[in-house]
Amino acid sequence: MATRTPVGGEPAGRQGASPIPPRPARVAAAETPRAAMASPVVVGATIIAALYFGRDIFIPIAIALLLSFVLTPLVNRLRRLRLPRLVAVGVSVLLTLGIVAALATLIGIQAADLAGDVPRYRSTIERKVDGLRDSPVGHLTAYVANIGRALHTGGKEAGQEAGREVGKEAAKAGGAAETPATPPQPAPDQAASPQKPIVVEVASTPPGTMEMFSTVLAPVMHPLATVGIVFVVLLFVLMQREDLRDRMIRLAGSSDLHRTTVAIDDAARRLSRYFVVQLALNAAFGVVVGIGLYVIGVPNPVLWAIFAALMRFVPYLGAFVSAILPMALAAAVDPGWNMMIAVAILFVVLEPLTGQVFEPIFYGQSTGLSPFAVLVSALFWTWLWGPVGLLLSTPLTACLVVLGRYVEHLEFLDVLFGDRPALTPVQNFYQRILAGDSEEVLGHAELILQQCALSSYYDEVVLKALELAARDAARGVLTARQKAAMRTALGELIADLADRSDAVTQAAGQGGGAAGEGACSPLPMGPAPDGLAAAWTRQGAVLCISGRGFLDEAAAAILAQILEKRGIGARTVPFAEASAARIGRFEPGPARMVCIISLVLDGEPTHLRRLIRRLKERIPGVPVLLGLWLARDDNRAASGAQRSAGADMQAGSLRAVVEAVLAAAQEPEPGDAAAIHAPAAGDRARPAHAAAGA
Repeated sequence: MATRTPVGGEPAGRQGASPIPPRPARVAAAETPRAAMASPVVVGATIIAALYFGRDIFIPIAIALLLSFVLTPLVNRLRRLRLPRLVAVGVSVLLTLGIVAALATLIGIQAADLAGDVPRYRSTIERKVDGLRDSPVGHLTAYVANIGRALHTGGKEAGQEAGREVGKEAAKAGGAAETPATPPQPAPDQAASPQKPIVVEVASTPPGTMEMFSTVLAPVMHPLATVGIVFVVLLFVLMQREDLRDRMIRLAGSSDLHRTTVAIDDAARRLSRYFVVQLALNAAFGVVVGIGLYVIGVPNPVLWAIFAALMRFVPYLGAFVSAILPMALAAAVDPGWNMMIAVAILFVVLEPLTGQVFEPIFYGQSTGLSPFAVLVSALFWTWLWGPVGLLLSTPLTACLVVLGRYVEHLEFLDVLFGDRPALTPVQNFYQRILAGDSEEVLGHAELILQQCALSSYYDEVVLKALELAARDAARGVLTARQKAAMRTALGELIADLADRSDAVTQAAGQGGGAAGEGACSPLPMGPAPDGLAAAWTRQGAVLCISGRGFLDEAAAAILAQILEKRGIGARTVPFAEASAARIGRFEPGPARMVCIISLVLDGEPTHLRRLIRRLKERIPGVPVLLGLWLARDDNRAASGAQRSAGADMQAGSLRAVVEAVLAAAQEPEPGDAAAIHAPAAGDRARPAHAAAGA
């Protein structure tokens, strides 16, 4: 097939240079009058109508622009040889014109030769048809045909019978039918004598020189005019490339010239490389097909080689259509079926090899288009411009997607036709837990964890999705049913991932999954501590107490799971077990540290301060760490004085809490709780009095 467009990125082992960058910088469009943007539907309909009615002009321009991407590397190479621009452009255009003329000549010669040999293949075709009639397939076909004929004849006879019945009923209703008048017989003397035919001769005037000239050239005038327009436009595009680029920059956005210039140049360079590689691969495919057909013995292999190379530009159906005609010709030439089977094997082997092996090596697995976009664009451009539009559909749509990825106002083109997911991994995860679909949540996690460590997945995907949920809950848009479904889905996810190791992924070992390129980092939060004291390995050495929020229990369970994977004994405690009514019956066990986890957005809730006070009275001497993972930095600083009277440490993320616990576990046995000091750099947990001073 012409293109390979998987959804969700390139598979492992097929990495390549994609023609479209993963996350380009957008440029703001130039200021546009509000009246021009008032009705996008009217503007879009006007553009489509102009493309349809002006296709005789726009088709040559589109072909010329695409050819300019192909010829730009050649022009630049000739310019490096100190050739003037006019000479470099002229040589490139003349070379292209010569190649097109040579291909057209070959196609004409091969087509004429094939048309002259068609009568010779008639006898072979007739013998094969007669043989098929005597085969089981022929008997089945005849049986089906007889059934259809019987149905058709039965329906016709039934119609005639119904007509006769209607006639009888009408005769009964109208009484005696009137006898039709007998036509008068001519008199014997008036009998007409037979007339002799008149011979008419039409004398045609032989056509003149101009009439013959116009008759011969009329079928080829339109293609020649199109080719002429293409090369004239191509010449001007290559000559005025910098000027056209500046005008495109002005349209895209002139407020930031540096970023806009880099974006436009990068898009042009990537498209140019993609089209050149695609043209080279399709040409190589056609050459190999021609050689294979020549070895098999199919007539006119050059014609089918050119046809196969051109049809590979057509998405999905190109390779299939390019194989049908050679197979039909092989069946007409060979008295048996061996030649046709050999041609079928050639295409069945060669097309997947080209599409699945060589294309990913040279320009990656993806053209930047989703499979749905390729199909829709093929239908749209075929309806708009006919067969030429079908050939140009994928390149033209790829250009539109590039514009959508670089120009802000055209972002909808990238969303509609691009192969990147419409939602980020965080948004995808939130959408799945919001729907309460546990299977989809686990499937999404399994896909991301192929490239990410478990702790990084929790910190950079799950907790950020929970922040979206907390914001929606604060706005009051989540129902009680949705909250319950989210809690259930999160609980099942955490339970399913309990047996997964939090080790470095294979992507990190190969250096192909650096942080920031994927959904999350392939590296875990930190290595397991060495030489843990026995007190820290006991079950319940760290108490992970959740707040009152509907997501706090899931957050505490995540922390406990990450600590257990590092050899630290952790125990989750719901908020109700440490409430004022039950704190007297609360059993802390061998607790060495208490971590209170809450997903709040603003400040420090009062109930957390009371919880800290109750815990300090119940288990004195045990340090308390307060983890407000979603609180903003300004709110942390504003409430620092209140925290100084409560928790011993604060942490603003899962990573900071894990690092604080690991640091405490590796310190010597302290004489009192004041000896525990968490790291103060970056987002690490820090003493409460330090936060108050911030």
